[in-house]
Amino acid sequence: MNGADCDKEGDPKFSELTMSVAITCMVLVAIDLRPAIVSIGPLLPSIRDEFAISNAQASLLTAIPALLMGLFAFPTPWLARRFGRDKVMLVALATLAIATLARAFADNVTSLFAATAGVGAGIAVAGALVAGFIKKNYPRHVALFTGIYASALGLGSTISAALAGHLAEASGGWRIGAGIFTLPGFIAIGAWMVIARAERRAGTVKSGTFAPQKGSSLPFTNRMAWLAASYFALNNFLFFGLVAWTAPMYIERGMSGADAALLLASFTAAFTMANPLAGFISRNNDRRRLIALFASTSLFGILAIVLMPSMMPYLFIPLIAVGVGGSFTFGMVLPLDHARDANEANSWTAFVLGIGYFAGALGPFLLGVARDSTGGFTVPVWMLVIAAVLKLSLAPLLHPGRI
Repeated sequence: MNGADCDKEGDPKFSELTMSVAITCMVLVAIDLRPAIVSIGPLLPSIRDEFAISNAQASLLTAIPALLMGLFAFPTPWLARRFGRDKVMLVALATLAIATLARAFADNVTSLFAATAGVGAGIAVAGALVAGFIKKNYPRHVALFTGIYASALGLGSTISAALAGHLAEASGGWRIGAGIFTLPGFIAIGAWMVIARAERRAGTVKSGTFAPQKGSSLPFTNRMAWLAASYFALNNFLFFGLVAWTAPMYIERGMSGADAALLLASFTAAFTMANPLAGFISRNNDRRRLIALFASTSLFGILAIVLMPSMMPYLFIPLIAVGVGGSFTFGMVLPLDHARDANEANSWTAFVLGIGYFAGALGPFLLGVARDSTGGFTVPVWMLVIAAVLKLSLAPLLHPGRI
């Protein structure tokens, strides 16, 4: 399908940017938005030992980015209107790259956490702006293209999870395993420059959210927005909690660091495959049955690792990821379903991502506190069960949107 085909279906036509190139660039940006978080999971024991910090403190290396992904999502629509979407996006991607590199060279706890904060800020702003791009250019295919975007996030997660542990073992330390993921940032910056240049030449900037203009307010008084945000928050609690603690949990159960990293990679790989699957099979905008299906899948997998902690981790961890991955796609689609245009899509997405990531950031931290308090992972995993049950209970309430 090319740009002309897209135009016939009611989507904007880029004069110099085909649909395939636009999707490729979007994917390259998305791949850059998770490695700086996910790569830390397999490296957490080494970082904890080097800096002599507790499990709860170590969990902040995952929790801080998630927290800032929530906080910085709220002002992102205003920043895009004030300074222009493309300038803000490029600054965000540059911030992410610089912070990722700086963290790899951190020589004390303060600089370690400060660089981690930069990682979260860059991811937050860049991630919130992609939704408006999808709504503007593919308004009739938001589930499918959100699935592609989410799948690319998962691909970046899988690559980083698989490589980080091996790079750390090969180099004798965690720094190369963390710093190498600066490289996707430069590719992402170049990819977004291609999008920005093509849209300027096509004139789509004048009619969309890509230049400073009046925008929609955040939907703080909308009940459906809060339900969507709560659903996304619970799913993020599961995702970030599992990303942070799957590898350390199985290392404590006797796995090597490299094998635990591969187990985490199996989680992110299954997550990646579930993202486009959810978008592809969602054929209408009443997604409640599918939301319940994926939520039930993650709940079943978590119950399995609670009741059978040593059995078939390479089956149950990916099974959880299928449920969480499909749920993530629907969490990203729900605000787009209820938005009338790209401006409103940015506002709804900023709200849902803001609440969702802020609350989701509690996952790694609370699980770390529970691990320190109880001396094991039984209580933390039961906390994941509770979050999964609450997420499933929201499925009947997530009514269809406007489109």
